[in-house]
Amino acid sequence: MKIITFLCVLSLIGFVFGENKTDIKPVVIWHGMGDSCCFPFSMGRIKKLIEREVPGIYVLSLQIGDSIPSDVENGYFMLVKKQLEIAHDLIVNDPKLKNGFNSLGFSQGGLFLRALAQKYSSPAMYNLISMGGPQQGVYGIPNCGSVAHETCNYIRKLLNYAAYKSSFIFRRWVQNYLVQATYWHDPLNEKEYRKGSIFLADINNENVVNQTYINNLQKLNKFVMVRFENDTTVQPRDTEWFYWYKPGQAVEVQKLQDTYLYEEDRLGLKYMDEQKKLVFLETPGDHLQFTDDWFVENIINKYFK
Repeated sequence: MKIITFLCVLSLIGFVFGENKTDIKPVVIWHGMGDSCCFPFSMGRIKKLIEREVPGIYVLSLQIGDSIPSDVENGYFMLVKKQLEIAHDLIVNDPKLKNGFNSLGFSQGGLFLRALAQKYSSPAMYNLISMGGPQQGVYGIPNCGSVAHETCNYIRKLLNYAAYKSSFIFRRWVQNYLVQATYWHDPLNEKEYRKGSIFLADINNENVVNQTYINNLQKLNKFVMVRFENDTTVQPRDTEWFYWYKPGQAVEVQKLQDTYLYEEDRLGLKYMDEQKKLVFLETPGDHLQFTDDWFVENIINKYFK
């Protein structure tokens, strides 16, 4: 009897002083365009890094498809709505995630995880970390840094026409089967963009305000947005902080706090900002280029431990 009592006391002490590790939340990772859940040089390496720094943690790297090649392909060509449904099914059917999880999205994966948080409230997403996610969409071609560049402008015009100005059937086809077209955002034609967008305008509440999106997003503990200082892939790079161009032009960018999404609080971001739930981080380097030390110090240690 004395031995049993002694063991119970030790267990209680461990719980009180934090030795019980059950409060460590699992992590769900969503890769970016052209990547896969499990490439050893990308998401596989990130998964191992988290597991090394947080012993015993469970990490699920989402595979959208029945194989790694299909996972890569679906990042380009599968309807975003369908991708979100698959991701949600993977999460719901994983018993290790039933009590909630942290999420970590890379590039478009950061945007898709926000959409997932807004659409589904269970299992609960705790912290959302978006690494270079284009939260306000993109208006640029990778490595086309100059808006005035003739070739880049020509490609932009083609994308604008295909995504928003062509016939209803054709533009639906483009956005249904070309993932990146669903978050193409033309700041020179905001009305056409909002009317034609089947994904980004919806999750940003730009046409009809979906209160469920607001309520679910505000349940997050932290929404962490990482911007890459020398990004040449996501244009403008400031979309990674939810910034966007000032109305009517495509040169000068305004802060999130100056956008109509924030001023009208169409997503609840103003409230979240006031509650200190929005976190803006920046790191040197091009798109998704960061050191292990930076990642451990700024992401793992602060949000996963």
